[in-house]
Amino acid sequence: MSNAVDPTVLPSGTGCTECEAAGGWWVHLRRCAACGHIGCCDDSPGRHATAHWRHTKHPVIRSFEPGEDWFWNFDTNQSYAGPALAPPQHRPVDQPVPGPQGRVPADWAEQLRRR
Repeated sequence: MSNAVDPTVLPSGTGCTECEAAGGWWVHLRRCAACGHIGCCDDSPGRHATAHWRHTKHPVIRSFEPGEDWFWNFDTNQSYAGPALAPPQHRPVDQPVPGPQGRVPADWAEQLRRR
C-alpha cells in the first residue's frame, strides 16, 4: 500500500473539487492520501470522495475536517492511523458545516433525509 499514501502531496484545495466547479455544497470533506484530491463525504449530495476512489482506484482517504486525523481504506473497509500529510491538514476552521458559506440550501437537512 506504499503507493496509496504520499505524505508529500498537497491538497487540491480547501473544498470539494467537483462541488466547487459545479457550485454545489458538501457536509464533510475527505482528502485522497495518494494525490491530494479533496472530495465530499458520502453524507454529502455529491459523494465525490467515493467517486474519486472508483475512478482512480486510490483506496486511502483521510478526513479533511479540523480535529480529525483518521484514514480510511476503501479496499479493506477499515480505518487506521497514518502518517502526517503535507499541510494544510484540514479545511479552513471558519468554513461552516455544511459548507461552503453562501451555497448551502436552507433545507439542506431535509434534502439529505430524502436521499
